[in-house]
Amino acid sequence: MAEAAVAEQSTTARPAAAEGTGRFASLPRWATGTFWIWPALLTLGFGIRGSWRPELWRDELASWSAAERSTGELWNMLGHVDAVSGAYYLLLHFWIGWFGDSVASMRLPSALAMAGSAAFVALTGRKLFNTWAGLVAGLLFAIVPSVSVYSQQVRGYAFVVLFVAAGTWALLRAVERPTWPRWLGYAFCVAMAGLFHMISLVFLLPHAIIVLLRWRESGNRKLLWAFPAAVVVALAPLVPLVIIGQRQVGRQISWIQTPVLDSFPDFWSGVFGSPLVSAIFLAMTVMPLAWNTSRRRALEIGVTAALPIGAVYLISQGSTSYFMDRYLLFTVPAWCVVAGAAVTAMRPRVVMAVVFLLGTGYLGMEAQQDLRKTQSHERSDERAAARLIAKDYRQGDGIVPVRGDQAYMMMDHAMEYYLPRSVKPVDVFAAQSPIQRNDLFASDCADPNACIGSLQRIWMVTFADGDDPYKGMPAAEADALKAKFDVYQTNKVRAITVTLLERKH
Repeated sequence: MAEAAVAEQSTTARPAAAEGTGRFASLPRWATGTFWIWPALLTLGFGIRGSWRPELWRDELASWSAAERSTGELWNMLGHVDAVSGAYYLLLHFWIGWFGDSVASMRLPSALAMAGSAAFVALTGRKLFNTWAGLVAGLLFAIVPSVSVYSQQVRGYAFVVLFVAAGTWALLRAVERPTWPRWLGYAFCVAMAGLFHMISLVFLLPHAIIVLLRWRESGNRKLLWAFPAAVVVALAPLVPLVIIGQRQVGRQISWIQTPVLDSFPDFWSGVFGSPLVSAIFLAMTVMPLAWNTSRRRALEIGVTAALPIGAVYLISQGSTSYFMDRYLLFTVPAWCVVAGAAVTAMRPRVVMAVVFLLGTGYLGMEAQQDLRKTQSHERSDERAAARLIAKDYRQGDGIVPVRGDQAYMMMDHAMEYYLPRSVKPVDVFAAQSPIQRNDLFASDCADPNACIGSLQRIWMVTFADGDDPYKGMPAAEADALKAKFDVYQTNKVRAITVTLLERKH
């Protein structure tokens, strides 16, 4: 046991010693202790830059619709749909109450979460290898296009990345010195990751492997029961969410197809936000094993990056598929640590790091530019459509946002969000609003003729792309409108057709 203890002490000391070597040795202690700030600030800068420009896409509109309800209404909705996103919706609810619901404001929490993730990426790289590896890993994380994409989305994926990255760092600290405060910190990260997205809990598989490797390395049996205990503490509060989520799974993700091997090119492109950037990262995975002396540490972080993807791929061969690039975005921090270790193993270290960072940034530049365009999230232009309606709106007008088979496009939420608060047309064919239904979708009127009532003017907003503005409308609703109204004017805005109907005389 004495020999094992000496071996453990020697092994764990190696990365720490590396932090003081090279150019970092001449820097003051405060500089090496705060190196993680620079990746965090760079990530935040990319996350904020142009975040107000792209329009909200349908999933973001769903987040806004849920979050702008009262806490009671939100709680009632989660009992019927989207319970697995409840933690994010609740956070966004309070954020909107404090800072408003502008596009830039609602996207800011995701940018902050990604900035925090960058800090943990850098800290994990230092914990496993050295400060140079951590710094390069954090900077790589900042310039990955997908990190910027989800820094600018009103969805909870950035928070999943944050808590998985924090959890990996917390685990490394706990296995290094297994005290209860450290294990409780790890349990908190696991619980929060699960709250924000249940699929992320597959990261416990590689974490279990890390614990086993560290046990074999140190002989510390405390690891064999402290880790399971922390996991149980973390998962216990999630049991009700798992039960409710399983009841809703058919409605939530039944559209995701079972993956095949041919799915991987598009998958990798989605995970990193660019096919070229994904190719660079995948090519770097073998480098730590070839060049870095800390091969066991490289194996640990490599398993953390790859195993969740393989596990979800296999699980998705069953009745329900979970294989989506954004569902596995939380693996990006580990991939960045792998790449950071590989780059800093090359010599000359500084030159290679600069070349790799600039090269990766250049390859991802087009994707970075595209994601900040107005229609980068959706091809349609709901904001312009709302401006057309607001320009000629009259008190008492009705509105028919296309639903039916296209209800998932959230056109009704888009019009509600982008129309000025003073413009409140009647939703003609909505028998019950989403809030009344405790849902994200309104219920359609059973008798369209009765729902039209005495309305004199109706704005119809559809995705019609030809001469028929009624294309995509449910047949009964289209027939009722045609019988009572004439087309007064039609305007096309990108993929959207805005039609003003006036009652026949």
